[in-house]
Amino acid sequence: MSHGDPVWEQLRKEAKKTAASEKLLSSFLEEVILSQTSLERAISFHLAQKLHCQNIPSITLFDLFLQIAREDPVFQDAIRTDLTAISDRDPASNGILAPFLFFKGFHSLTAYRFAHHIWTSERRCLALFLQSLISEQFAVDIHPAAKIGKGILIDHATCLVIGETAVVGNNVSILHDVTLGGTGKEKGDRHPKVGAGVLIGAGAKILGNVKIGIGAKIGAGSVVLQDVPNHCSAAGVPAKIIGKCDVDQPALSMDHQLHDPVI
Repeated sequence: MSHGDPVWEQLRKEAKKTAASEKLLSSFLEEVILSQTSLERAISFHLAQKLHCQNIPSITLFDLFLQIAREDPVFQDAIRTDLTAISDRDPASNGILAPFLFFKGFHSLTAYRFAHHIWTSERRCLALFLQSLISEQFAVDIHPAAKIGKGILIDHATCLVIGETAVVGNNVSILHDVTLGGTGKEKGDRHPKVGAGVLIGAGAKILGNVKIGIGAKIGAGSVVLQDVPNHCSAAGVPAKIIGKCDVDQPALSMDHQLHDPVI
């Protein structure tokens, strides 16, 4: 994917510019990005360095990640779309270099994508081992069986929890301290289903097998226990529908303002 790859070309351009202006990081940037031949190799190397442990050294993780990254076109598309989404929606990103190197929302999501591939390949103990490493390193706990689309922004990321049977659509934005969880000891399909374009505010808890409709907005600190219709805003404890969203995909605008309650 390196030839004619605009995301990889942009990343290298930003890395070269930063290496020239910040000499203390030039060796780091050379090792992680400029000496690599593709985005797949670079992200595999970077995450292997972050997630290695006594039981699995970085070179072993690198080989595992790179094999997945090279073979899975869905993964290849997702990491590029995710990076572009962060650049478009997060004013702190100033491009894609900082998210690639430093944003643990992108790191934890990409590492989940590796774990999800491993899970669906029936290597479930290894996938759960990787989930544990991700949780320890990034303070983000995403079950490898969860299904997450592309174009995802996980902003700040700390204390994010996404359960085993959760589904997250494309172009969703999620703030820190969000839980997509169950409601108790029940087994089976027990976690939320989040539609495309949804914006979930910081600290929101969405619990149970509930549906968050396309283009919905969940207010910060809310506890959602019931379905939220398409293009509606919900807020409160417990959350109630308080209005209609004024854009089709709140996740893209990142506007957390809520309308006045519906009378």
